[in-house]
Amino acid sequence: HPALALFVSPAQTSLPASTMSRESHNTAVLGQTLHQRVASSRVLMVGAGGIGCELLKNLVLSGFKTIEVVDLDTIDLSNLNRQFLFQKQHIKKSKAHVSERILVQLPFRSYKYLRIDDESKVAKESALKFNPSANITSHHANIKDKEFSVEWFKGFDLVLNALDNLDARRHVNMMCLAADVPLIESGTTGYLGQAYVIKKDVTECFDCTPKVTPTTYPVCTIRSTPSAPIHCIVWAKSYLFNQLFGNSEEDEEEAFQKETSDENALEIEALARETAELRTIKEAMGSDEYGKAVFDKIFTGDIERLLSMEDMWKNRTKPTPFYYDELAATMQAQTLSDVNGLKDQHTWSVRECFDMFMDSLTRLSTRLLNAKKDNPTNILVFDKDDNDAMDFVTAASNLRSTVFKIERKSRFDVKSMAGNIIPAIATTNAVIAGIVVMQAYKILNGQLSQTKRTYLKQVTRRPGLLVLEANSEPQPDCAVCRTRNIGLKIDIHHTTLQSLLDNVVTASIENGGLGMSEEVTILEGDRYIYEVLLYDIEFDDNAEKTLDALALEDGKILNIKDDEVDDDTGVNLVLQHATSVTLKNGASFELSGPKRPAMTEPESLGKRKREEGDEMAINAKKAALGNGSVPAASTPQEDAGVINLDDDETAIDEDGRTVKVWVLEDD
Repeated sequence: HPALALFVSPAQTSLPASTMSRESHNTAVLGQTLHQRVASSRVLMVGAGGIGCELLKNLVLSGFKTIEVVDLDTIDLSNLNRQFLFQKQHIKKSKAHVSERILVQLPFRSYKYLRIDDESKVAKESALKFNPSANITSHHANIKDKEFSVEWFKGFDLVLNALDNLDARRHVNMMCLAADVPLIESGTTGYLGQAYVIKKDVTECFDCTPKVTPTTYPVCTIRSTPSAPIHCIVWAKSYLFNQLFGNSEEDEEEAFQKETSDENALEIEALARETAELRTIKEAMGSDEYGKAVFDKIFTGDIERLLSMEDMWKNRTKPTPFYYDELAATMQAQTLSDVNGLKDQHTWSVRECFDMFMDSLTRLSTRLLNAKKDNPTNILVFDKDDNDAMDFVTAASNLRSTVFKIERKSRFDVKSMAGNIIPAIATTNAVIAGIVVMQAYKILNGQLSQTKRTYLKQVTRRPGLLVLEANSEPQPDCAVCRTRNIGLKIDIHHTTLQSLLDNVVTASIENGGLGMSEEVTILEGDRYIYEVLLYDIEFDDNAEKTLDALALEDGKILNIKDDEVDDDTGVNLVLQHATSVTLKNGASFELSGPKRPAMTEPESLGKRKREEGDEMAINAKKAALGNGSVPAASTPQEDAGVINLDDDETAIDEDGRTVKVWVLEDD
């Protein structure tokens, strides 16, 4: 049994195989009571990647019968070396669905389909091979979709995270806190990993401790003064590739505006001219002169312009421009088939980079021109598994590195850095997935207090590779887990925001309300994730609009903070549509959850009035709402980084080395 192999004594495994059915193994190990609890539990698994594949297999082998899987991704070729539920024929299919199907293909299936949605199907199908009696529902969807409401989360006994990005982790953390459902968080990077339990009011939550922020690079460093391989790789991937084959005009304009200052205004102006010149050259795509024109522009003309700025090189090594005719006249590079060892780990010579740059430029240009025949707006998007794109980025970044006297990197290294790939090891994923199941057993057995934060490390001061630590208590200043989550049943179609304020938010506790002051701020969603302003004392444009007119539906969360109470973490109101017919005693609303204890009312400061001339502050608040005052979308706001190498939690240092991060699995 994979999850229990290290925890079962010889006596527990000595029963004759001929007398033991699939279920009797689990019963012998767990005992009848816990085995029945496991079999009757409902488990949600979010993520069907490296850890998720191992975890889903463990769950169905460990006696879990009812499992739902949510995953948004499709299967890439690079997944196959460690995500064993997937095979070559599954590439580009839904992870969650394929996993489901693989587990189904044994002849003695006795399960029934609940729902099949697409990517999570692959994981579902694969997992059912191990236990056809399991009842697996797969969802190819974003866990943040409105269908996955707080009420939906409340339907599970356990939630297991096998995610790879910070935003989704925070969302699941918030939803589990609101639903008061135990969450087991996990992650791996290389040989390192961890798993731990999050339970409302018992342990610290995911946001109780700060997380690694994405690495960003100033546009001037990337475009003018690179000093490390990663700078050249980001330039080739995020700037050059997008300029030639994508559509990055808005991103460029935003980056220039963000970084313009008195000190670098001339440099930013020059960079803007370079970008415009490259767009002009792009119009010649497909002609015989196109490749040489691009090369001359970025490796000769742009570098000579930088050299003309003498002050820039007083304390830096000057770059050396390349000249097309000189490189073309050098000795022909050997073909990569003549290279000893793995081709991708061979560092190309300058001539090899030159040849590959020209060849990949032609290949990508041809693809783009053909795509535009079908739709003039078509573009190419960088993908680390696209060989043409990787050839181009590797060649371009290495040529630029040579220009700036920076070490060149192999195609393998460039792919790792450009694709934000953290080394993923199947064994590490398997160990952590096994630990997650062990934690799940303890929770279902009523032993949550006995769970430990478990870390897998390469080197420890004590015997063994697993380090156990006691769970930490919730941080008193955590604005996420210390926020009260209260269910609100109310008529969404007929209740205005002002009515919500008068009858629910500011009404006294004795009268069934929250007892807050008039000085409140209302945001859609958790304020530390979404930050979409709906109301405050200086912005009441939405007051007379109904909740549904503000795109507030079942399961949406309103964060309400009392501005007159110091250090108030606020209240999350979880909306559920109801009418006076369905509410108790014909009431207009119904609250369920921990209200603020009654206390002496503070002296009111009175309702602050808008002042004439304060339009700038008011308009800034309106900007969060898109057109008009209705939220344009309920998706999180993007970080305003200039060039963001990492969309998740990866940190890469100046030399392109991955910095240790505890909470990631690379997919």
